Amino acid sequence: METLYSVSCGLDVHKRSVTACLRQQSGAGGRVVEECRDFLTTTAGLETLGDWLTQHGCTAAAMESTGVYWKPVYNLLEERVPVLLLVNAQHIKQVPGRKTDMTDAQWIARLLQAGLLAASFVPTAEIRDARDLTRYRKVLIRQRADECNRIQKLLETCNIKLASVATDVLGASGRRMLGRIAGGESDPEVLAELALGRLRGKIPQLRQALYGKVRPSQRWLLERQLQQIEHLDQAIAELDAKIDELMRPFSAVMTRLMTVPGISRRVAQVLIAETGPDMKQFGSAERLASWAGMCPGNHQSGGKRYSGKTRHGSPWLKAALMEAAWAAGKKKDSYFRAQYQRLARRRGKRRACVAVGHALLKVAYVLMADPNREYTDLGEAYFDRRDKDRLIRHHIRRLRELGINVPENQPSEAA
Repeated sequence: METLYSVSCGLDVHKRSVTACLRQQSGAGGRVVEECRDFLTTTAGLETLGDWLTQHGCTAAAMESTGVYWKPVYNLLEERVPVLLLVNAQHIKQVPGRKTDMTDAQWIARLLQAGLLAASFVPTAEIRDARDLTRYRKVLIRQRADECNRIQKLLETCNIKLASVATDVLGASGRRMLGRIAGGESDPEVLAELALGRLRGKIPQLRQALYGKVRPSQRWLLERQLQQIEHLDQAIAELDAKIDELMRPFSAVMTRLMTVPGISRRVAQVLIAETGPDMKQFGSAERLASWAGMCPGNHQSGGKRYSGKTRHGSPWLKAALMEAAWAAGKKKDSYFRAQYQRLARRRGKRRACVAVGHALLKVAYVLMADPNREYTDLGEAYFDRRDKDRLIRHHIRRLRELGINVPENQPSEAA
């Protein structure tokens, strides 16, 4: 087997230690020498590992993507080893048999030296920093949603039906009312007068909805929950400001992405943070969709096609694309609305959203790969124009089934 690297290293990474197998070959077809050592995963231990690899002239190293334990190793070796690969653990799994940390490292080193490993996508340090922030923002947004649900549950327990009248319980009016309830106010007349804007037109309904039975301990709990919501709102606002700062170099790309229906500023930031602005590592829009887990699975055996379930991808990117797909499916006079409606009737809303998210990701790939491209919507009538003759034949057949006489014309003439 042809040797791609004369000096390579396989790394078996764990929480407290990393086993390294240095594999050296003297000349083409020469004798191979292996040396295995264990290092701690502390910063000092990883620096010792880097010095050891540099001392032996190691030009390539590979490791499995084991949870988050690979990240400190990758950060320390990124600038020391010319070729550093992070590989999918499923792609390098050994055949069943004896297994130790040392044999795992040896196996990775042999595959790497022969050039049989496909590197996983690891973005630059700047994009990784932005990715950490966008993911943490998503976590905080979920926490805020959970806290809002807890407040709603508490209100129902207190027999306060504010959600039946107000669209947003934690809007400007809702917060004023909840703050007064937490402070001890129980008169529904006084609470209803705190409504603002269009909600003042529902004051009679508010008086009935705000009449409840709130115990002192429940008021105390409501006050703490409102404080938690305020704290999360402030944290999310600070994260937004920091993410905007990190995304400033990619403002032109974000502007083009936000011209696509459904892609908001936050979704555009997640797209860039998860995929990076450079599309060369993916090669095509189809490969990007496969990497993201936004395309149908391919399971065929014996001439039969089995489950088409989507593969596992980035849950953060998939969540953002599904959010964008829901919004794009409601955008009037857009291609994505037509695509969503024609699929939702046959396959259901969720599958339709996956298909729309797939299309959005392919559009995003084109916009990020070519800075000169601008988004042009195909329009809601795209599928009608594409399937014009088929639609004409379908409606002629339906009219005849209803007993209406339709002249014998060709579809093109009937149009």
